[in-house]
Amino acid sequence: QVQPVESGGGSVQAGGSLRLSCTAPGFTRNRCGMDWYRQVVGKQREWVSSISTDGGTNYADSVKGRFTISQDKGKETVYLQMDNLKAEDTAMYSCKKVPQVSTSWWCLINSWGQGTQVNVSS
Repeated sequence: QVQPVESGGGSVQAGGSLRLSCTAPGFTRNRCGMDWYRQVVGKQREWVSSISTDGGTNYADSVKGRFTISQDKGKETVYLQMDNLKAEDTAMYSCKKVPQVSTSWWCLINSWGQGTQVNVSS
């Protein structure tokens, strides 16, 4: 059982863009959706965005209009395109597999990735 692997983080100036990737082999055939979260050291983890197996998306108000979540089922990868980044977007970003149906128990195993750090300078 392999946990999701995030990539694409880095340092960027305010107003810039980054695209994060979350690769999770098996998440499509096992009927998992995917959530992105972010966390700043010393603060509570914050939900950022979600995508369901049928492509439905949701966003936190703080990123709506600036971030776009998408998925490539063939590559078993979910992306988070982050545009017009702000200093307050600085955080560790992690993805998490989420069951979409009651039988998707597989999604609960090793559901979190290790994270990728995003730093936005003003």
